[in-house]
Order: sequence, then C-alpha cells, then structure tokens
Amino acid sequence: MRRSRASSPPVGGWEWLAKAACDGLPVEQFIGPDGELPTVRRQRERAAVQVCASCPVAAQCLAHALTQPELFGVWGGTTEADRAAARRGTVAA
Repeated sequence: MRRSRASSPPVGGWEWLAKAACDGLPVEQFIGPDGELPTVRRQRERAAVQVCASCPVAAQCLAHALTQPELFGVWGGTTEADRAAARRGTVAA
C-alpha cells in the first residue's frame, strides 16, 4: 500500500515501497472514501487484496501496517477489519 500522509517512516525507511505491486496505482484503490457503500467497499477491498497477493514486499507492508498501526485501507493483503481482528486476537468475518 502506498504511504499515507499520517504514516511515520517504518524502521529502515520506505525503500521497499519501490518494489510494491501497488506502486503507481491510485491510492483510492486501497483506501476508500468516507461514506463508501459496504458492497462497493468489499469489491474494492477484494481487488486490492488481489494486487497484494502478487506483491514481493507484502510481508514488509503488513508489518508496517501492524506496527504503526495503519487503521485505514488495505495493507499487505489485509483489510482494516483483518488488522483490527488481529489486534484483538480474533478472526475477521
């Protein structure tokens, strides 16, 4: 996932982003607008997770998202709900 404006640089910097499958894609594909309809959101998230599935730096992206924590968008193949569930120690529905 592309770096958000609110993100602090991860340990080691942002260099891994240059290798990300999402590099050059619109950030809106990974972070939806306020008020997005649930059906549209699920569709957008599925498409974003598919991009992450082929990403060579997905593990680094996910590690960043969990340590920041990134509360919004798809990061490292996980949705907001996935990461919230991981923080709670549960499984996202």
